[in-house]
Amino acid sequence: MNYVISDIHGYYEEYLELLKQIRFKDSDNLYVLGDIVDKGPEPVKVLQDMMFRVNVFPLLGNHDYSAMRLLMSMNDEAGLTPEMQKKMKKWMMDGGAVTAGQMNELDEEEREDLLDYMQEFLLYAEIKAGGKEFVLVHAGLDNFSPDRPLEDYHYKELINHAPDYSKVYFKDKFLVTGHCPTFKIGEEYRGEIYEKNNHIAIDCGAAYGERLGAYCLETGKKFYVDIKEE
Repeated sequence: MNYVISDIHGYYEEYLELLKQIRFKDSDNLYVLGDIVDKGPEPVKVLQDMMFRVNVFPLLGNHDYSAMRLLMSMNDEAGLTPEMQKKMKKWMMDGGAVTAGQMNELDEEEREDLLDYMQEFLLYAEIKAGGKEFVLVHAGLDNFSPDRPLEDYHYKELINHAPDYSKVYFKDKFLVTGHCPTFKIGEEYRGEIYEKNNHIAIDCGAAYGERLGAYCLETGKKFYVDIKEE
């Protein structure tokens, strides 16, 4: 089976609980649609767990990109430029402090291994499952054209901008995204996976104290874990 999860945001215990709930096994595949780090309590543990699973395929989210870029700049002997210092401050205020703190607790080899791993994150994936076709991205397809190949999109067009949920992007495929908590699509979708207009939105608002959700591409079955209060 092929499963998708998004916007884990460091909720390690809930992530593991969700894997148990879907009975995730070696013959399954899990696509994690970005924003693995920041905000939640244990982002490094989530990364480490994913890194050692050969059947987990992470996609790049905007938080992952900020973390990777800024942490790599910190390792640069030249140090952070004034512009990067401003970006660092913004990232820290947007949930990055916990990620930076935990990465700094690792030894140099462990930290470099994780940063190397993050550089391998996919920008998109195309999956066939259950007789259907799916396009997976973190946020959406900015500057969309139905004739535009996915490889032509700049990474910023895939990780920063939520799609128009009232629009059908592909008549013969399903667009699967995270990034935007589903309660922002409509209050009636709070904590729920959204399905409409050939669109499946799976960020159930874990970073906002809601739920972490998973979706099976073959069956359409949904799975949820409540976020535990810290």
